[in-house]
Amino acid sequence: MNEEQVTLVEIIGEVDTNTAPLIQERILPLAQAGIKMILEMTKVPYMSSAGLRMLLSLYRQISAQEGKIVLVGLSEEIQDTMSITGFLEFFNTCDTIDLAFAALNVQVPSLK
Repeated sequence: MNEEQVTLVEIIGEVDTNTAPLIQERILPLAQAGIKMILEMTKVPYMSSAGLRMLLSLYRQISAQEGKIVLVGLSEEIQDTMSITGFLEFFNTCDTIDLAFAALNVQVPSLK
């Protein structure tokens, strides 16, 4: 059986003008052709417009290479902001990592 690879990235803390470029610098190199990426964001209490731009840039790079990205655990505030600005239309969002794996049509890896 061929198991598909998923890149799981956890973001912790506020994503703002100071942190968004650092996060982007670390995540963008992972955006290889055909990647399936889950951004775990349950520990992100705040995201500024710089964070939204970073997400959009990541989305564009991944989708241009036939990849997929799912955001997990967005706070209600971030979800509202993304909805108002139209950013939610670009992203598949899920409440849990298990649901994100299902959204990517990938089996949740079992711990051995």
